Amino acid sequence: MRGTVGSELRDALGACRGGFFAVALFSLFINLLMLATPLYMLQLFDRVLGSRSTDTLMVLTIITVLALLTMAGLMMARGRILVWIGTWIDRRIGGSVLAAGIESTTQGREPSVQGLRDVSTVRTFLTGAGIFPLMDAPWTPIFIVIVFLLHPLLGWISLIGTAILFTLALFNELATRKLLARSSVASIHSLQQAEAAVHNADVVRAMGMAPNLIRRWQRQNSETTALQARASNRSGAITSASKFFRLILQIAMLGTGAWLVLQAEITPGVMIAGSILMARALAPVEQAIGTWRSAVSARDAYKRVKQQLAAMPARPASMPLPAPSGNISVEGLAYVHSGASDPVLRGITFELKAGEAMGLIGPTASGKTTLARLLIGNLTPRAGHARLDGMDVAEWDSMDRGQYVGYLPQDVELFSGTVRENIARMGEGETEDIIAAAKLAGVHDLVLRLAKGYETEIGEGGAALSGGERQRIALARALYGNPKLIVLDEPNASLDSEGEAALVDALQTLGDNNVTLVVIAHRPSVLRNMDKVLVLQDRAMSAFGPRDEVLPAVTAPSGEDSAPRAG
Repeated sequence: MRGTVGSELRDALGACRGGFFAVALFSLFINLLMLATPLYMLQLFDRVLGSRSTDTLMVLTIITVLALLTMAGLMMARGRILVWIGTWIDRRIGGSVLAAGIESTTQGREPSVQGLRDVSTVRTFLTGAGIFPLMDAPWTPIFIVIVFLLHPLLGWISLIGTAILFTLALFNELATRKLLARSSVASIHSLQQAEAAVHNADVVRAMGMAPNLIRRWQRQNSETTALQARASNRSGAITSASKFFRLILQIAMLGTGAWLVLQAEITPGVMIAGSILMARALAPVEQAIGTWRSAVSARDAYKRVKQQLAAMPARPASMPLPAPSGNISVEGLAYVHSGASDPVLRGITFELKAGEAMGLIGPTASGKTTLARLLIGNLTPRAGHARLDGMDVAEWDSMDRGQYVGYLPQDVELFSGTVRENIARMGEGETEDIIAAAKLAGVHDLVLRLAKGYETEIGEGGAALSGGERQRIALARALYGNPKLIVLDEPNASLDSEGEAALVDALQTLGDNNVTLVVIAHRPSVLRNMDKVLVLQDRAMSAFGPRDEVLPAVTAPSGEDSAPRAG
């Protein structure tokens, strides 16, 4: 599945080919049925009024009403098909776009759900009124040909009018394309700034950062609105010009038609019908100018979705692998952030046997968290390999690998939902497995004291819980499902003495259960349970070996508090 993500948007649109064909066919018949009104007017003036036949009037009226009812039914069916196509495409690629956003974030890019907004923009355009002018425009030549059949002079007026409006539409595209593109980028950046400010509301309010952040957002948003205003002013001027030319053309058509009637070259019915047909021929072009901005936004959104899906790493589908025993082998591992030149890690090589526990220590910015993310496969190394039972974790599909891996990040994030759902990794989960993970993490009694126990809603990001409670529930999530490799990044950072004691007991139990552990920590109370210790210094491995050999060499003799910090 991962190997075809880049082409999923194309495949989704291809699967809708039949629906688009039906929409095009309905558009053809809708535009043909729109001829009913001008034909009715033609017959009314030329036949009914001259013959004074009430029967002819009634028959023509009934036929025209039936034609218009059929047209209305086809328009409704066309609209419903487009709604279905838009909704289906959203469901088909929405998950892949979200997965692409998650993937890009793990690779160091700015967290964003802009891709989902873009999918919504495309869906809104497909299901809105802005797409109908584009669908009706291809049938404009039909109306112009019919006007030519009525009289060549009237046909030339229609053709020239259509050419003028089409030129204005093209000029509208050229005049606003760059401005709308820049405006779209600036709008995305300003929204990201606003999201970051709201996401870190506690820090912002506690340290009085709101005015500074608001000023930064206003500067970015001012650029967005200025660009949008310039584009809107240009588009508005062109729209006004198009309406002016359309009215002038309508007058020219009626005036010319009246002159031709006086010259006895056409009948009054032909004059009225020609005017209606020309208005119908010009309508899609004029409407397209008015809805051009939404069309451009949808086009740009489609391009961004396509690029985001294409940027997903191409990985061939692979069969599920058997459960690993937990052997870790790291060979010449190196990593460089995207767009950077200096390596974050280089030359990391070590091995852990199944069931061994390793403490990972070192000063701030030495690369500990990066190494942890490489070990669980969230990052793809620039060089070397991190293997779990011989399989490169970066190449192991995360949907399969994830069930054997437990991870507690440095910055704990829980999801909106219940405690039960969060421990079960947002799945249903078996009650026995959930309680077993909670007990192993030492959080079972804490959960029972909550208002609704395991069914307690924790709020967005776990807002209803304290920092220590969030960390302990996140630890239970990492332990859920009996994973074979568990990586904990400063698991005791927010814990009190009770929570830390529960953590130490959990680490001991995991060691007894032959689970491979990698723990980033700076408190020796956690390191006491480690079999080995790896020390990172200057983004490289400076020491690795048994705990009792490595720790004395890197710890000052003054006491426990001088142990190397995780940072």
